[in-house]
Amino acid sequence: MDDWVVPLDSLAATDAGRFGAKAARLAALAKAGLRTPGGFAVDAAAYRHQLAARGLESAARTAFAAGEPAAARRAALEMKLGLMDGPIAPKVLVPLLRAWRDVAAAPGALGVVRSSALVEDRADASFAGQFESFLGLAAETEFIIAVSACWAALWSARALRYMATHGMDPADTAMALLIQPLVAARASGGGLSRTADGRMLLSATWGLGSAIAQGEVVPDRITLDRDGSVCEIEPGRKRHREGCPRGHGPFTRAVPGVLVEAPCLDAAAAAELGRLLRRCEDLTGAPVEIEWALDEAGFVLLQSRPLHLAAPAVPDEIWQQHPRLNGHPAGIGWGAGRARVIGCECELGRVGPGDVLVTKVAGPALGQLLPRVAGVVAELGGSTSHLASLARERGVPMVLGVRDATLRIPEGAMVAVDGVAGVVRWMC
Repeated sequence: MDDWVVPLDSLAATDAGRFGAKAARLAALAKAGLRTPGGFAVDAAAYRHQLAARGLESAARTAFAAGEPAAARRAALEMKLGLMDGPIAPKVLVPLLRAWRDVAAAPGALGVVRSSALVEDRADASFAGQFESFLGLAAETEFIIAVSACWAALWSARALRYMATHGMDPADTAMALLIQPLVAARASGGGLSRTADGRMLLSATWGLGSAIAQGEVVPDRITLDRDGSVCEIEPGRKRHREGCPRGHGPFTRAVPGVLVEAPCLDAAAAAELGRLLRRCEDLTGAPVEIEWALDEAGFVLLQSRPLHLAAPAVPDEIWQQHPRLNGHPAGIGWGAGRARVIGCECELGRVGPGDVLVTKVAGPALGQLLPRVAGVVAELGGSTSHLASLARERGVPMVLGVRDATLRIPEGAMVAVDGVAGVVRWMC
């Protein structure tokens, strides 16, 4: 149906009930005159039609209705395979291809397919990093696979675990999509329109922002007053960058040594982005978290979602007497527990209830541990990573970008994590 795929700058695209909150908020920013990548929003009704066309509605109802975990896993696998392996129904495929050809029409253009699930980017459930995005698409066949994979991501083990902890059934929701041109970003990052101390915060890295989202670099950290004036630019450790040149697909390359700790934004650019961040907050009527990119024409807003805030906790004075490390705060809470220093995901089973997880990379896959840990400390990552968003949502204190944390914090030591001040202390 033609109205299943609509331009992102149309009034129709602002309907979160059809296109999901992520697409609807981007559409609202575009309607307000702010720069976004443009493109198209795909109605969740297209996903539902595909389920019906593939005969998957019964399997969808079985996944959570089945009392036995094995039966639920089989139903979820049937959903993923059914969405990935079969052709897209003609009534859905025709408008999808029309949108894709429009996005890919410009010389050298690359495309993006992003999730915009109806349950995503809500105040009580961000789903940060739980679904899929596909960047740098050049061919029509790649685009079709990406659409199917985004639909199937609603049934991934990671997304199902997240939904289970929030009392959600995937059969009661649906996956809308965004089809957009890729922004040729020389720098990207995130922003928090309000911090516990009443300021604003920006993060930045070279190239695409996926390295920040996945917690793979320590981004620049820029603090601003509410009027947009820059307080501090703290350079990060950005040792690699993500990119998508046409014909080569996504790549990861080392950053030249001179740029590893060089700021991505100067004070004037940071102040301009701070004003855009305030504008997003004003349009939403509440604190927001954004994702942005910077290309040759200026700043582009990629996402805006509600920001979870909490008042800072006051730690016991005894902690002030112990060694400390500084890092990027996730922006919520204070907690303490036994350190569990983890070198790889195969060791996650050692992390018990009330422990503080100390690791190198804080990617969104660690979200499954948040319900049981007292805090998280990581050597890489920043305040606007996907895991930081999930931690704020859960009320779990987290400090990221802590240099040599896994080497300096002893296994089993009592550790205190201040997710507001960005400070980690431990008892010797």
